[in-house]
Amino acid sequence: MSEYIGFGSLPDIVHRKTVKKGFEFTLMVVGESGLGKSTLINTLFLSDLYKERNESSYEPPQTAQIEKKTLCIEEQGVKLRLTVVDTPGFGSSLSSADCIRSCCEYVDEQFRAYFAEESGIIRKNIVDNRVHCCLYFIPSHCHSLRPIDVEFMLNIHEKVNVIPIISKADMLTEKEKIQIKQRINDSIKSHEIKIYQLPDCDSDEDEDFKQQDKELKACLPFAVVGSNTVLEVNGKKVRGRQYDWGIVEVDNPAHSDFTKLRNMLISTHMPDLKEVTEDVHYENFRTQLISKISQQAFKDRGKLKRDSIPKLLPALDETDILLIQKEEEIRRMQDILVQMQDKLKTNNEKSNHNLYLAAQKSLENENKKIENVINV
Repeated sequence: MSEYIGFGSLPDIVHRKTVKKGFEFTLMVVGESGLGKSTLINTLFLSDLYKERNESSYEPPQTAQIEKKTLCIEEQGVKLRLTVVDTPGFGSSLSSADCIRSCCEYVDEQFRAYFAEESGIIRKNIVDNRVHCCLYFIPSHCHSLRPIDVEFMLNIHEKVNVIPIISKADMLTEKEKIQIKQRINDSIKSHEIKIYQLPDCDSDEDEDFKQQDKELKACLPFAVVGSNTVLEVNGKKVRGRQYDWGIVEVDNPAHSDFTKLRNMLISTHMPDLKEVTEDVHYENFRTQLISKISQQAFKDRGKLKRDSIPKLLPALDETDILLIQKEEEIRRMQDILVQMQDKLKTNNEKSNHNLYLAAQKSLENENKKIENVINV
């Protein structure tokens, strides 16, 4: 008798189904113009998302804008639907509040759209456009966080996973990199900014993975260099930047944290970034939104009870209102007739009898008017 149940094949089934469906990932890049955001994204995903831009003559907009580009990438049969959200006008306008508000509103709009899809009757093909990660670029010439950096991250850190990036790190010496990273981390801690926290390794992980995770955590914020230019170094082709004093290699860990950022973002921690977005950031938004909807519904019910009678009358048309008025008038005249009849029983004076006949005639006229209104 076989003791094989069969659920051991479940991982393979889930893997095939997931690969067939593909993955969705939305990345927001925020920072001033000229910090190499577009170059870094092109380097990360080996693409040319901004080929229409002429970097030498490109001028960023002077207002807060959001640009979204979607790219479908396939590697070894695995499909990735990548959405990159750029903010080309960030820091260009006089008011930083507009730029910050624009970014926060965009994140909330995606949450709201996902909530609407999730709450609908048909939920089979929900497209996830929620922002899973925000790369925030800090200029390398700034030796700590500026007020705009602190303000932006404090406004958005409850909505999205924030990863700070030191741009154009090839302008820094190794000693300067260490100092700037320390100052930025100290500033993040003092202002209680919640950046993305890499999860701890499981105890059963191998030592190499634990060491890699330790180095990754110590690397924050990432000091990166981006370039799609292919150069030849000692007979080997590499991506890098050529200077008079030498070549900076993008994929060389001694020159840049680019490799660590790419592995963390695309390979090792993309599922965790999506899980934190789902379980923490979106859940907080969803809870707050449901609470607001419940409070508004409670207020509307109370208001409806208070205003229900006055609000019914305007809903009637002119004919209905006229009939109601005539019926009220007839009821009043009928009351008068009853009173007159009682008086006639006790007093047979001719004047009272004439008054009764006049009231009865008036009642007959009013009945004819009502019949005419109904016929109309």
